[in-house]
Amino acid sequence: MNSRHAVFLDCASLDLGDLDLSPLQQAFTGLTQHDASHAGQVVERLQGAQVAISNKVPLTAETLAALPDLKLILVAATGTNNVDLPAAQRLGITVCNSQGYGTPSVAQHTLMLMLALATRLPDYHHAVQSGRWQQASQFCLLDFPISELSGKTLGILGAGELGSAVARLAEAFGMRVLLGQLPGRPAQPDRLPLSELLPQLDVLSLHCPLTPVTAQLINRQHLDLLPRHAWLINTARGGLLDEQAVADALREGRLGAAALDVLSVEPPTADNPLLAGDIPNLLITPHSAWGSREARQRIVGQLAENATAFFAGQPRRVVTPG
Repeated sequence: MNSRHAVFLDCASLDLGDLDLSPLQQAFTGLTQHDASHAGQVVERLQGAQVAISNKVPLTAETLAALPDLKLILVAATGTNNVDLPAAQRLGITVCNSQGYGTPSVAQHTLMLMLALATRLPDYHHAVQSGRWQQASQFCLLDFPISELSGKTLGILGAGELGSAVARLAEAFGMRVLLGQLPGRPAQPDRLPLSELLPQLDVLSLHCPLTPVTAQLINRQHLDLLPRHAWLINTARGGLLDEQAVADALREGRLGAAALDVLSVEPPTADNPLLAGDIPNLLITPHSAWGSREARQRIVGQLAENATAFFAGQPRRVVTPG
């Protein structure tokens, strides 16, 4: 394949001006970069291109059918829900994704959320900013109860690369780690069913994919199995939670705290129940766990590797073969 023209539809979702894109540029005879693309621009921008690169821009069956030159889709993420995979396979378009790039970044973010809850970091920061420490009667301010991760029991749902990395960090902090059995998966001797796992936990951390089986996995029933002091951590996908049930549990004191990096719709809408201003003991970060510069640079490298391997007839990280 002599012509190797690629179009990156939403480059600004990956590169903040701090990445080295030369590996990606060198993988093609031509690379066109767009900061962002809306649905009405996709077909026009991909006309004549052999390769489409997308992080979150949807590539529908109708769009793919209008692009006879397209041979390869490179997804600048692990999730491929933005691509109509059956249509791509039917049309002979290979789809490759990125894998494992964010493990250190997401794992440290997960522990950061736990530590922020344990040390009451937001509360103490706000106390200093509002002048409460300056007005204290002694050298320290201990208005908010601090706890330790050491000795606590952490349950992990999704013990793949990310979940295993979080487990290693948690064990370094002295936590006891238990693994949960995901619904729809074959039973494994080291995985506990949720009915046995959840009542034992001080912290539940989610690292599993969002599928029809795991959608709203953590609902009112499962929240009620957790001890009332337990914390819920989610750096996976917002759709794993029944968000209204989580908001209600926090308000009613049936859940100790929650720290989330993801919501069911992103960017979130104003009516998301977890964005109400009256929910106590809740931390939310804006899907930023994956976004270290190092992790984003790894994606660049993997996109280039995937392209080079495809053109050499040995495609890598294939989700759907063409």
